[in-house]
Amino acid sequence: MEFQFSLNNIGEIATRFWKLQNDSSVFAFHGLMGAGKTTFIHALCEAKGVKDTVGSPTFSLINQYNYTEGGEIKKIYHLDLYRLKDEDEAIQAGLEDCLYSGDVCLVEWPEKAPGIFPGNTAHLYIEVIDSDNRRLWVGDK
Repeated sequence: MEFQFSLNNIGEIATRFWKLQNDSSVFAFHGLMGAGKTTFIHALCEAKGVKDTVGSPTFSLINQYNYTEGGEIKKIYHLDLYRLKDEDEAIQAGLEDCLYSGDVCLVEWPEKAPGIFPGNTAHLYIEVIDSDNRRLWVGDK
């Protein structure tokens, strides 16, 4: 699966992305600083109907957002591993509790602790095409 997006169509792409997902609840976002990981995660949360303010959890490590699906309140965990040194620090911070909760987890900088992710984690890659456009794909780098 591959998408190209800009700020003009990011909401449409986020909605299409959710419709194509089926077996994973953990999404690991890879990309350079400034590639648009947080921006796309914000669009994904909006597409799910999150009413909370969506922001980067760089300093808190985890943000939790709520949305309603089928009359039930569900959670999205937004994790940012950028400040972590290694997997041990991720484990001590309790990140595995989120990753194995069954709730949706959107994770930035997963390469900081690759060994803590469930086997069915979907790896997404975001690449800068130009100042306005990005390419996103799921799968191998």
